[in-house]
Order: sequence, then structure tokens, then C-alpha cells
Amino acid sequence: MDAPNPLVRRALLFYAVFLAAALLWRVGFQRESLLVASAADAVHWQRDPLLGLAAGALVILGSAELTARTQMGQTLARILAEALGPLRLRDCLVLALSSGIAEEALFRGALQPQVGLVWASLLFALAHLVPRRELLPWSVFALAAGFLFGGLYAATGNLVAPVVAHVVVNAVNLRRLTS
Repeated sequence: MDAPNPLVRRALLFYAVFLAAALLWRVGFQRESLLVASAADAVHWQRDPLLGLAAGALVILGSAELTARTQMGQTLARILAEALGPLRLRDCLVLALSSGIAEEALFRGALQPQVGLVWASLLFALAHLVPRRELLPWSVFALAAGFLFGGLYAATGNLVAPVVAHVVVNAVNLRRLTS
């Protein structure tokens, strides 16, 4: 078996901290479920994953179009690909699952019920801010995705659709960037 990629190991630790913070905040302090916004909400196991897949596909198509049609998108893709380095399919899937679950747990499951959609989306974008001018579009893209994922959370009352959307976006885009 291959040795784990050091980037993946660091990311797993980072996202474990995100998930622990979300659980501590929502379950430990608020004494509420992390999965659903309120006791009245329920997961619709057919509708919610399909909404997530549709939203994820929309983001992927937008990302692909920006990359194909704009210099800004091409520059952003090149810089992110260089920063990530080569990743195996397994690494992309592990990163997509860990980031999608942990970030949605923190930003949608823990923060959004407390601070609202706008602030949760702004904080999500801020978490994707890298102090390099060429990477600013990534933060703007994260802001738009944050509003979409937050809208899914508000519409469904649970984390399933935003987690599915986030995981799909990250899995496809990470694979695209690193292959």
C-alpha cells in the first residue's frame, strides 16, 4: 500500500479540527443536532442528495466554463494545480469527502443557524482567502458557492444537499486540477 500523501495527512488533521469545532459548538454547547437545522426538519433521502448533485453539477459547469473561457480562470487553475501537486484519485476523494463534510458542518451546520446565510457565506469565502492577488477569484468563487450551499441548507433544513454538492465539486475539480 502506498504511503499517504503528506498534503492529505495535513488536510485530514485540519478538517478533523473543523468537524470537532462544529460538533462542539452545535451539539456540545447548543445541544442541537448538527445534521438538521431544527427538530422539525428531516432529511429527505431521495430529494436532498439529488439537489446536492444538481447544485454540484452547476458549480462544476460554471468552474469549467470560467477556466476554459477566461485568462483569469486559466491562471487560477494553473496556480492551484501547482500548489496541490499530483494527487491520486484516492487522494482527491479523501480530500473531497473530508473538506465537504467538515466545512459544511462548520459553516452551514454550526455557523449559519447562529449568524445567518450572509455571514456564514462571507466567513466561508474568508476561509478560502489566500493573500495572493491571482487567487482572489477563488475567494469570490467560494463566496458564490457559500451562498449556494447555504441556500441548500436553508431550503432543505439539513446538511445532506450542501455536503453532497461540496463533495462533488471538490472531487471533480481536484481531479481535474491534479491529473
